[in-house]
Amino acid sequence: MAAGKNLRKGRYSEAGRIYLITTTTYLRQPLFRDFQLAREVVCSLRREHSRAETLCYVVMPDHLHWLIQLRDNAELSSVVRNVKAGSSLRIRRALGRQQPVWQRGFHDRALRAEDDLASVARYVVANPLRACLVARLGEYSLWDAIWL
Repeated sequence: MAAGKNLRKGRYSEAGRIYLITTTTYLRQPLFRDFQLAREVVCSLRREHSRAETLCYVVMPDHLHWLIQLRDNAELSSVVRNVKAGSSLRIRRALGRQQPVWQRGFHDRALRAEDDLASVARYVVANPLRACLVARLGEYSLWDAIWL
């Protein structure tokens, strides 16, 4: 529990700010090897469009990287909580179990003006390549970026 509280220390939400979010599955279970379960995460990301613009994302077998820009009146923790809660509900229903889907908390990094947004986005979507899940990014279907 203390680790989750430490993740929140110093967290600040700023409208218009770009954030890189990383969150992992409960006990790092590779739930998202199942394409349908992973698609539930993608659908939850899209449901938050009115509060956060998705710049890019990749759903890995046991974690999510999500690059977003907060919209006005959106609070970072609330946006991430909605994604995790919405996807958890549907995934638990699909699996017929009540075990948690996500670890508590998440990691966020607010990008600064001097950060190279394109480099951060490339880092996000190249995760399947670095993890040796595929030889070419086009072979992995659980990612997207607005620049396509």
